[in-house]
Amino acid sequence: MNNTLITIIGFSIIFIMTTLGSSLVFFFKKNISQKVNSMFLGLAGGIMVAASIWSLIIPSIDMSEATFGKFAWFPAATSIIIGGLILALLDKIVPHMHNGTHQEEGPRSHFSKSMKLFFAVTLHNIPEGLAVGFAFGAAAVAGDTAAYISALGLAIGIGIQNFPEGAAISLPMKQVTGSSKKAFLFGMGSGVVEPLSAIVGFFLASHLIVLQPWLLAFSAGAMLFVVAEDLIPDANLSENPHTGTWGFMIGFIIMMILDVALG
Repeated sequence: MNNTLITIIGFSIIFIMTTLGSSLVFFFKKNISQKVNSMFLGLAGGIMVAASIWSLIIPSIDMSEATFGKFAWFPAATSIIIGGLILALLDKIVPHMHNGTHQEEGPRSHFSKSMKLFFAVTLHNIPEGLAVGFAFGAAAVAGDTAAYISALGLAIGIGIQNFPEGAAISLPMKQVTGSSKKAFLFGMGSGVVEPLSAIVGFFLASHLIVLQPWLLAFSAGAMLFVVAEDLIPDANLSENPHTGTWGFMIGFIIMMILDVALG
């Protein structure tokens, strides 16, 4: 398969899966239960942690060995912290609302709760898109089809967790807007930022080759912040906290299998 086509498929998957998840609003009259939501959030968290480790952090360390030797961990460790700090900063300056607790964060604003929920999901989608773009950018430099297939595995994993994420924004939006169509558009719109971020990430990683290890770990740090800050706490809101835990483990295993099978 042509490497350009693989890249296009990878960038498309992450948006299409969000759109498909958002389309559930046309089939559900009510919001999903807290138990199902916890499972979805745990699943997303598990996929993102596994993706961060196998698809981003380990490759970052491997790329750094030639330059940093036994200190090959340094670019990864530094960039993980930077990625987390950037997301923490955005968390402070962008008004948003947690999906599970409906706790509002960021500066005071005139935005509605539905818009704040939209901002929250959109904010989380940025590092996911960057991660996919960085992976494909690194593959472009390597020029190896195997590297493209590995990046495609990452895109598929992110796409899988985008499906429940799309539902997680469109279904509550329906309760607020009273319109399935508007709720669907909100959910789909939250996913637009992912392929756009992926394109930015691709050009950065493919043109700033020396920064590849730093960029990969940066996106990993941003995703780990999202998991620890939002997904895991919200996944444990169910009356049965093991629901989110099992979702996390299943998500982790899915992404692990994808990376090993396609890596």
